[in-house]
This record gives sequence, C-alpha cells and structure tokens, in this order.
Amino acid sequence: MKTVQMTLDEDLVERVDRAARRLKTTRSAFTRQALQEALKNIQTIQREARHRRGYAAHPVEDDEFSGWATEQVWPK
Repeated sequence: MKTVQMTLDEDLVERVDRAARRLKTTRSAFTRQALQEALKNIQTIQREARHRRGYAAHPVEDDEFSGWATEQVWPK
C-alpha cells in the first residue's frame, strides 16, 4: 500500500469518520472502499455508453430475435 495525502473539506472528513465508526472500520479502509466503488461505477457508466453507441450505430432489427420466440417458456 501507498500512503497519500489528500485535502478534504472538514465536513466531509467528519461525515466519513462518523460512517467509518458506524461500520466499525477505519477512515482509510472506508475511503479505499468508496474509491473502489466509484471506479467500478465509472467503468459501468463507460460500458453503458459504449453499448448505447453500439446500438445507435447498429439498431436492433424488427425481426432480429424472432427466432427465439419458440424458445421462450411463459409460466401459467
């Protein structure tokens, strides 16, 4: 691990400290997890944007999935 120094608003630090205490963890562990989740969120947003661009460039055809209709099982 690497130690880094950050500048944060006092209110944010207090809120993080309260949350960390409630979760019985440390400020550093809480922040690591929050940053990891933020990075996952960015990755998800980027993938969704890539999918949107792909479908915009190659829209679904009206009968594209019609061959799968017989494979569907609908509960009674």
